[in-house]
Formats: sequence, C-alpha cells, structure tokens
Amino acid sequence: MHQPTPPRRPDAPREPSAWELPPTHTSLICVALPALAVSAGQGQLTGRGLEGFYRAGRRLLSRCQVRVAGREPLAVQARMTGADRARFVGTLCVSPQAGPDPDIFVERVRHADGTERIILRSAAARPLRLPLEVSLGTDLAALGAIASGNAGPELPASVHDSGLRWSCPTGASSVSAEPPPADALAAAGLLRWEFELPPGGSASVELRVRLDGAAPLRAVGRAATSPLAPAVATGDDPRAAALLRTSVEDLQALLLRDYEHAADIHLATGAPWRCGPAPAEALAAARMALPLGTRLAVGTLRTLARTQLGGTGPRAGLIPGPRRDAGAHLPPGCTGTEATLLFPVLLAEARRWGLPEAETEELLPAAERCLTWLRTTVGDGVYLCDPQPGGPARCETQAYAHRAALLGADLLDACGRPGGAGLRQWAGALRAAFEEEFWIDAPGGGRPAAARAPDGRPVPHFGSMAAHLLDTGLLGGGAHAPGLLDRVRTEQLARLFGNPAMDCGWGLRGLGAKETGHNPFGHRSGAVRVHETAVAVAGLAAAGYEEEANSLLHGTLAAAEAFGYRLPEMYAGEQRTEGGAPLPHPAACRPAATAAAAGILLLTTLAGLRPDAPARTVTLRPVRTAPLGEICLTGLRVAGAPFSVRVSRLGPAMVEEAADGLQLGV
Repeated sequence: MHQPTPPRRPDAPREPSAWELPPTHTSLICVALPALAVSAGQGQLTGRGLEGFYRAGRRLLSRCQVRVAGREPLAVQARMTGADRARFVGTLCVSPQAGPDPDIFVERVRHADGTERIILRSAAARPLRLPLEVSLGTDLAALGAIASGNAGPELPASVHDSGLRWSCPTGASSVSAEPPPADALAAAGLLRWEFELPPGGSASVELRVRLDGAAPLRAVGRAATSPLAPAVATGDDPRAAALLRTSVEDLQALLLRDYEHAADIHLATGAPWRCGPAPAEALAAARMALPLGTRLAVGTLRTLARTQLGGTGPRAGLIPGPRRDAGAHLPPGCTGTEATLLFPVLLAEARRWGLPEAETEELLPAAERCLTWLRTTVGDGVYLCDPQPGGPARCETQAYAHRAALLGADLLDACGRPGGAGLRQWAGALRAAFEEEFWIDAPGGGRPAAARAPDGRPVPHFGSMAAHLLDTGLLGGGAHAPGLLDRVRTEQLARLFGNPAMDCGWGLRGLGAKETGHNPFGHRSGAVRVHETAVAVAGLAAAGYEEEANSLLHGTLAAAEAFGYRLPEMYAGEQRTEGGAPLPHPAACRPAATAAAAGILLLTTLAGLRPDAPARTVTLRPVRTAPLGEICLTGLRVAGAPFSVRVSRLGPAMVEEAADGLQLGV
C-alpha cells in the first residue's frame, strides 16, 4: 500500500494557529519505499518532529537513543552513504588518563528497511567494561497525523522475543536485537548489554524494526529487476559523476510496485511528504529518465491507464490528478490535465527510445482516449482552458497540449490509426492564435503571458513555467517538433531566462524577482524548481542558446554540490553570492522524483541524444561549447541495448557502444 499524502503545503499567509509541517531540510532521509528512516544530524532518534522508522506511512519506531557508560556520545559526523542508508559517528572519553582525546567511537549505520547497526570501538590502553543502553519508543502514528501535529503519546511496550513490542488498534511493531540484550525493561522501553572491550576491540548490536504481519521489505530499486539502467558518468568535471550516481540511486529508492499488478513499476513523488504516486510527476520523471530504459515508462503508463476515466461524458479519457497551487496570480491548476497530455507524449517518445511495438500497441488505446479528451474539451475553440467553469487558459497548458497533439499525431500515423491530420490542424490553429494573443509586446522584446483570463485579458506575470514552451518533444529522425514560439520569440525567451531576474545563479526562479508577489521561498512564486530549470536547459540547448543554457546548468550543478548531489524538488530563489550556498526550502521533498530525473536530463542534454529506434538511428546534437569539458556517459539504454557516448572538450560527440545495427543519424 502507498503512504498517505498529508495536508497540502500552503503558500498563502495563514492564521498563527494553523498547522505547520515539521521542517525536513536538516534531516537525513533514508528511502527504500515503502520504507523510510528520518533522522536528525546528531543520530539519536528522539521522537521529535518526523524522526523515526516508517513503513507504508506508519511510524514503527519514533525513539532510539543510545547511551554508553551512562552517557550520550558526542555527535561528530552524520552523512548519507546511499539513498537508503546513513552513517552517524559519535565519541566518548571514558578513561581518566585519556585527556581530551576520545577513546570510544560509536558508529551507527541506519537503513531505511528498518535495520540499525550500533558498533562500539575502543582505543583505550586498557580493557573496558562498557554498558550499552538503547531506549526505544513509538506512537505508531500515521505520517499525516505527525505532519499535522496529532501524533499522540508513546505507547506502552511489552517484552517480545529478543526485544520490545508496541501495539494499538491499527497495528503493531516490534524491535528485535542480535545479540539478545542482557536486560529488556518494558516499563522503561530499555534494552541493555554489558560488553568487555580489550584494547583496540569492538562490539556490535543489530536492531531490526518490523511491522507485525508484514513480509520482509523488498525494495524495488534494490532488486535485480530494477527498471533503471545503472548509468555512469566520467570526465573532466567530477560533479557530473556524483550527480548521475545520486540521481539514479534516488530514483531507485522512490520506485513502487503497483499494488495489484506487481510487474508494473512507477515512481513515488518524493519523500517524506509524497510517498505515493502523483500522475503528472510520475509521467514527467519517467520521461526524463528514458535514457535509463523504457521499462519505467511502460510501468508508469500501464498503472495510469488503469486510472483513466471511462464512459462518454466530458471527462472521459482524463487521467485524474490532484489540484496544484499556482502561486498568487492564478487559481490552483489541475494536474490531471497535465497528466492526460503527458501520457501520449511519454508513449510516443518511449517508442523512439526503444519501447517494443507490442507494448506500444497495448497502450495505444489509452493514448487515443487522452487525445480524444483533448479534442473534445477544446471543442470548437482553440485554447485548452482549466476544467473548472470559467477557468483561465494557462501558457504551459497550451504548450503541453500542442506537444501532445503533434507527438500524438505522429504516434497515430506510425501505428496506422486515424486522427493525426485533425490533431495537426488544431495544433496549427493553436500556434497561430498563441502567436497573436499570448505574446505581450513591450520595450525590450516582450514576453509570453502566464495565462489568458476568461475575459481574454493577458495575465502578465513571468516565471519558470514558460520553460515548457521550449519543450516541444521528439519526433522521428532526431527532429524536435515545432513549438508555439517562432525563432524571434524563442530568442527573446532565452534572453529573459538569462536575465538575473530569472537566473538567480542556482537555477531558474519560479517567478521573476521583479514580479509582483515574488517570494524566493514560494512554491510557484519564486523558488527554484529543479524540474523547470532542467527543462529550460534542455530546451535552450536544443534551440542553440548555449550561453543561457550553460549558465543555468552550472548554477544547478553548484546547487547540487551544496546539497550533496541529492537535489530537493525546490529551494529558495535567492541571488547567488560569492562563497554563498542555496537556501533549502524547509518543506521540500528530498529526494524527489522530478528533481532526481532532472539530473538525468541535464547530463544527457550535453550529448544531445535523439534516438529513433523504429528507424534504427540515433542522432547526436551535443552542446558545442562542452560546458563540463569531456564527459562520457556509459550504461544508458537505446533500442533495448546498452549505449555509451563521449563528448570531447572540443564539442563533438562519439558513440562508443550501441545496439547492433543502430546507425548514426545526421
């Protein structure tokens, strides 16, 4: 089962008594869904905030505090050693003659799957008798209750096998220990050991946290059947290797199996708040991850096809999705619209990357229903407006719809299905109307409107959502589909994205710094959203505006380095300064599916990969200025086979490994 989503994170001002999410920006979050372990930097689980071990949205253990010789170790280091594990090191001085130098080291290795190993190491010159105490407790609270401040008190413990157990009407959890403790005190929630450590000696204890009645955890990303290829980056800039490695690990950690169709794997949105799937984010992340293979795409498409609305009404063909805050200037948008338009795009592009024809044919009816919904919803009009009565026509929605129409038409033609001509005709009418009515002329070249209000007035605010105008989609022969902007306006959009009002030095601001209502921490009103920044980099590079693309790329890489290469979904759009660091958003998911997948998109953009598996070709359009120097990407997948490409310091790219018979396009 999936973890429940807590209440929506607010952007708007709220009453002082309103709930506030516990901050997570300083937490170490180990992920191997459906399990999590959330820790503070000092390593002790105190039960405060979100700390604890979770499975399927329930906190199995909230408190795990270690004392050695009656004292808490002094925390000296905490770091992630993988997407699903963290290491904490503490020290103690227990020998009177040791002076200021610690002589006991306490190492704790914590895994998302509910195991923790506690290791004591002695550097003392004489044998030591060391008592170890581990104090445990839990409330068995749901994640949503914890987020809203309604977790409840700790539950009483009982002795269970080699540990302790807690139960409530909704379930039970237990902690077992190896070796078994010398004492287990249920009333105090305490396990105790006594160790004899010779000079240079060590001792260890392993704790195992379990949900009663649940099978041992088998994280999808750790299985041999993971749908993601183990891609690797090497080259002049070591940040590329670290970003790709961490991005792949984070995507693996966020993988989920469909509950009723175990063969279908898709991505959760992010931890800790959104550990279930959100259709639009799952599709967007699977699309950016296509260089790692098509299996994630097909699992995501199959899962969402089962949610598609049937019947003959106006919503027939829609893939439902939650509403999403759109900032101060527009009402919340429907992510179901975005998901429905992304579905045929992902299917069409997955086919180009090597999705087998049989699977394409299997999913084609669902894609046709999405395209029929698009044409039915537009009706005799031109723009695709929000589904609520009198909703605005958003700029990015028109970009999604135009791309879906062109790639959908291409897909229908390739599969011998009717409807392509009508989609292209409507896309042409949309492009003509958009050029006439969505561009706001002004000194300096103008800008696209954020939306058109129901009365036809343009909403003039400018932000990162305009990046989707550059994301036109991949057609056959390595060609990108035409977009809604002509060459002159594409160049103006590139200039706008290169301006410091948008490019803060860490990425693209969600809303320009000079816009009314700008808030550097606002979800859609000023924070840097990694997904939109990566889309902008890829679109600018494809259109030939490498200076602007390179600036955003270097800013995002600098931010990634500051975040240990685990990029959050967003961070503050504060202006970068010499020696500064990006400000984390306290409620951002980290890891997040779209942010991790954006790392894949950023690095593969450097090689300009444009496959056409049905035609047995792959075209390379590398970034000519080679902004990271030489880079080699190995372990990708094109046409169902391993694929490797090298981009030299001078800009040209060379294929080093590919499927038999795959030709280099021109």
